[in-house]
Amino acid sequence: MYVHVPKNLKTPAPILVAVHHCQGSAQQYSTETKYQPLSDSLGFIIIYPNSRSSGGCFDVSSQATLTHNGGGDSQTIVNMVKYAVDKLGGDVNKVYTVGTSSGAMMTNVLVAAYPDVFKAGSVYSGVPAGCFAVSGATATQDPPGWANSCANGQLIKTAQAWGDLVRSYYPSYTGPRPRLQIWHGTADNTLHYPNYQEQLKEWSNVFGLTTSRNATNTPQSGYTQTIWGDGTATTAQLVGYSAQGVGHTVPQHESMDMAFFGLSA
Repeated sequence: MYVHVPKNLKTPAPILVAVHHCQGSAQQYSTETKYQPLSDSLGFIIIYPNSRSSGGCFDVSSQATLTHNGGGDSQTIVNMVKYAVDKLGGDVNKVYTVGTSSGAMMTNVLVAAYPDVFKAGSVYSGVPAGCFAVSGATATQDPPGWANSCANGQLIKTAQAWGDLVRSYYPSYTGPRPRLQIWHGTADNTLHYPNYQEQLKEWSNVFGLTTSRNATNTPQSGYTQTIWGDGTATTAQLVGYSAQGVGHTVPQHESMDMAFFGLSA
């Protein structure tokens, strides 16, 4: 784990959990992305979890990590959040998460299994929560389980079935759900593009949303924005961005993440 505490910290401070990709590290992700300068100007704490696996991938396959308080990498990350709240002055009511590839998959898992901890997430080139589940996978195996059918965009479910999966990870939970911003490239050959629509199906069901509207060339040429339900790009429960011709992974849009989380100046 690598933690960035902003200069002139004012507590309680918002917390951002930024989760790296496979073959990456906490330190590497901290320099690949531009969240640290935003942290210093906007005053939020950043937690960069570090994968335990030799290939740098997070476990999103075991039943442990897909279960609220079940152990695995997801609970380890939640424990980091609790540390930041208890020891660093973090605001328990303003916890957000963002991730790329393996980190994007973990972001979906975190908001699915720990909706009581996270308020919103931004997912860069991931898959639906539960899509990567592998029967018999353990939280400590190295490398973590890999689900080819999911990665190849071949695991297709109804919105209801995806939503039921999410709800099964914390069955007794009845409170509000974290908002989500989802990014995916149409030319993704690692976690293939059908995973974009499957994610939107999953979360629209969880949120109970049935209507959406599109805006082309938003926020830039070749990107199509989809807003589900009421609200704007910064206030809606679910917003998607399909990036035409973009591979794995979609470039980070840090300032838009801040606006979606409500952390902009």
